[in-house]
Amino acid sequence: MQSTPPPLGQADTVTVKQDVTYASIRGSDLHLDVYEPAYLGSQRRPAVILIHGGAWSSFDKSTMRGMGQFLALSGFVAFAVDYRLFHDNENRWPAQLDDVQTAVRWVRANAGIYGADPDHIGAFGHSAGAQLAALLGMEDTRDNSNPSLAKYSSRVQAVVDVSGPTDFTTDRDPDRDAFFTAFLGADFAKQPELWRDASPVFHVGKSNAPFLIVHGTKDQDVPISQAQELYDKLHAARVHVSFLKVEDVHTFESQDNIRKLVDETRDFFDRYLR
Repeated sequence: MQSTPPPLGQADTVTVKQDVTYASIRGSDLHLDVYEPAYLGSQRRPAVILIHGGAWSSFDKSTMRGMGQFLALSGFVAFAVDYRLFHDNENRWPAQLDDVQTAVRWVRANAGIYGADPDHIGAFGHSAGAQLAALLGMEDTRDNSNPSLAKYSSRVQAVVDVSGPTDFTTDRDPDRDAFFTAFLGADFAKQPELWRDASPVFHVGKSNAPFLIVHGTKDQDVPISQAQELYDKLHAARVHVSFLKVEDVHTFESQDNIRKLVDETRDFFDRYLR
């Protein structure tokens, strides 16, 4: 006879394991936090990779704590990941993509330990993290040099993109150009292909994972036109995509909009990962 899981919403229904090492790069460890439903039983749960924002240069996995707790309460195993941050011209792109792809592959390799289903993994990202999450749903592994992970895919099966930049070749100004020239390691005029390669809109194809795009109409950091461009291209490619526009800024301030975001995220992952 199967046991009945405890009611959702109880404080003891989520188990958190912090600072689990998933990779070591030149002597520095990269970590993730795991949010597990305390009641797992024998059933494997779909997993979600949570990727923080911060212009690829700030913040860390702790900003995903609330979403990690919520998804675990909803029956998912959530993995909030750190990645190398760009600063002082170190850790240029695509270090960040390599790291999150490694994290997905590590989760697949270690899924049994955490009760996760390696065949049903989603990605959720905000801002810069949304750009990374989008590419996880579009591209195969870029760096396959780690033999211990060679047989594992870094592709995810569903993506939630919140306030994400999608096209670095548009909405340009001198300050943005200066940052991206340093971050990408090339001036747009000289090597525009590098800017396109980092832009999710140039990776759209019919094999992309389903997408939920959520963006604020008052976003002053990433124009909502970036989200519209991605939606239009995914829709044209006949990828399953939904676009939720909310009356809010880059990092949502309205509690109603935050609740709408988490509910839509749960329902989307329920639809495509279970």
